[in-house]
Amino acid sequence: MISLKDIEKAWEDVQPIIRPTPLRHIHSLDRVAGRHLLLKMENEQRTGSFKIRGAYHKILHLSPEEKARGVVAASAGNHAQGVALAARELGVKATIVMPLLASIPKVMATRDYGAEAILHGETYDEAYQKALELQREHGYTFVHAFDDPSIMAGQGTVGLEILRDAPEVEVVVVPIGGGGLISGIATAIKEKKPTVKVIGVQAKGASAIYRSLKEGRPVRLDHVRTIADGLAIKKPSSTTLDIIRRYVDDVVLVDEEEIARAMILLAERGKAVVEGAGAAALAAVLAGEVPPAASTAVVVSGGNVDLIQMARIIDHGLAQEGRYLPLTTVLPDRPGALKDFLSHVAAQGANVIGVEHRRLQAGLALGEAVVHLVLETRDRSHAEEVLRCLRSAGYAVKEEGLVLEGFGRGRGE
Repeated sequence: MISLKDIEKAWEDVQPIIRPTPLRHIHSLDRVAGRHLLLKMENEQRTGSFKIRGAYHKILHLSPEEKARGVVAASAGNHAQGVALAARELGVKATIVMPLLASIPKVMATRDYGAEAILHGETYDEAYQKALELQREHGYTFVHAFDDPSIMAGQGTVGLEILRDAPEVEVVVVPIGGGGLISGIATAIKEKKPTVKVIGVQAKGASAIYRSLKEGRPVRLDHVRTIADGLAIKKPSSTTLDIIRRYVDDVVLVDEEEIARAMILLAERGKAVVEGAGAAALAAVLAGEVPPAASTAVVVSGGNVDLIQMARIIDHGLAQEGRYLPLTTVLPDRPGALKDFLSHVAAQGANVIGVEHRRLQAGLALGEAVVHLVLETRDRSHAEEVLRCLRSAGYAVKEEGLVLEGFGRGRGE
């Protein structure tokens, strides 16, 4: 267990390295959420996430002998960057083992911060075992992503800052991967102001802590799959579970659609690029999983999203909101047929952003062509009106669905 005193000391320790992150109020998000929201923007922290806090606090307190031997960690991304920067600032050699499928930008960032990044294994578990092997071989100190009191105390400094900047806050919502962040935040908040409710959030595809709490024992998942790869933990530690049981009021789940919607809202309304894990807490609020309160603080834990993944999520989210309308129809294969069809589209004020015209496709009759379109519409009601008018004009149009699947590789840090 860690104490408030540990976290207060950690906050003093990390001041030379961390960047003050705002507790931001975005009026338009209040209207969407139906409550007063304050966003703790750790996506604006150095290395793009809260992880630098715990990593620096851990490495700072190593003995001179331990620092001389160096540190090792296993990570799919954010923890890797936090350890790499902390070690560089403290003059310590860092070796990070990352899965082969780790995001290329995260691997490059880790190396840019000065660490040796070794790619090993298909999963985080395999990378973790390799890191333990290197620890035994070279005498490195292992810097765990969450199962370490020094790490948890460093992450808990986020909670102190929330209470300092918003003493009126009634609910604090925190994403949960392995539980290090919420363990630190919940300890700080409950020991300083026990009336504040702390709500944890996990992805449905990575719900190890949620299930462990329900079953009364640490549960290991066979696999994890979520776009919030920072939450993709297969098994929690008994330490974080104990702290969560003691201090956290509830743990709730969000699905992929809810996470994607929160990411898009943060980009549009908050002008913030946020990864899936960073958007999970807001997703829970928007989904109605968090109890009402006069003031709710939401921890936006990180912003290190792969831009290719972000583009796919934005496209999917816009389709779900009715602002992208993918559809298919079959037209006569004659001059002017496509022009006539598009004139009906234009009459409804929809903008064509993609079109594909095929004459050769299985199932098409001679003299027919299939047309795939992506239209830009104002909202879902506008999209429905476009479909209704096209069908009224005699076109057999079929709306194509976009499936939010395969975006997250479940790297399982």
